[in-house]
Amino acid sequence: MLAELSEVDARGEIAGIYTEVRALCAVPYVSSLHRHLATRPGWLEWCWAAVRPAYADGSAQTGAWAAATAQVAPLPGLSRSALRLLGVDAVAAAGIRAVCESFIRVSPTNLMFTALVRGQLRREAVTAAPATPAPWTPPAPLPALPSMIDAGAAPPDLQALLMQLANTVDGQPFVPGLYRMLAHWPAYLAHAATVLAPRFTDPETVSACQAVAARVDAAAAGVLAKLPPPPPAPPRPPAAEHAGVLEVMDRYRKTSPEMVVLGTLLRDALPQT
Repeated sequence: MLAELSEVDARGEIAGIYTEVRALCAVPYVSSLHRHLATRPGWLEWCWAAVRPAYADGSAQTGAWAAATAQVAPLPGLSRSALRLLGVDAVAAAGIRAVCESFIRVSPTNLMFTALVRGQLRREAVTAAPATPAPWTPPAPLPALPSMIDAGAAPPDLQALLMQLANTVDGQPFVPGLYRMLAHWPAYLAHAATVLAPRFTDPETVSACQAVAARVDAAAAGVLAKLPPPPPAPPRPPAAEHAGVLEVMDRYRKTSPEMVVLGTLLRDALPQT
């Protein structure tokens, strides 16, 4: 599986970055993109220093959230009776809704992050003191979420189901966190995997995902224009490593729009609270 540094194992500067990401993006967890970068020496530290001003003043998040709207034919709605037959009571349904909401919120900020990092890698570092970002208050954080199931340690049938939903990142299987959290409700995940399977290649859904990425890219161009060049410290990672990291980020540029579109479909198919 793709290497990650978990939040519970993070220490020092990495732990501090994780805390800031959670607070500024108003989410209860740090995305697998950041957790993976933390396993590459110096990468998360440099990336966060290079883009942090746009997150501190809210321009990155608000621009991403405004751009990442999904319009696609809905999934069939699930009744409360159908959910109960899938092992999902009212409390579990609220948990599933919170999981979907979290990925709808965090995935656009990941898209913005990859676009800004790519732009900052092209710019020279400056020695001038960075400007102090304008004060910004993030939205209320989302509720705590279930842990992410370790796909490699899951029971055989659940592992096989998760692998059906996996992508390949950096030559390793990568199961998006949305599905790893929903794996706490295996029967529901089996239903979700079944109804989502045609959507991965459906032209309307694919087009909607591409549109999300394009709108966030357009918003990122405006954010980058106002973002100061990266500071001289921490040092920029070696140039020989750039292509590999950008390749990983390109895979997230495919999965992040999917999390917005497919997370919205799953959320909207739940009964109204």
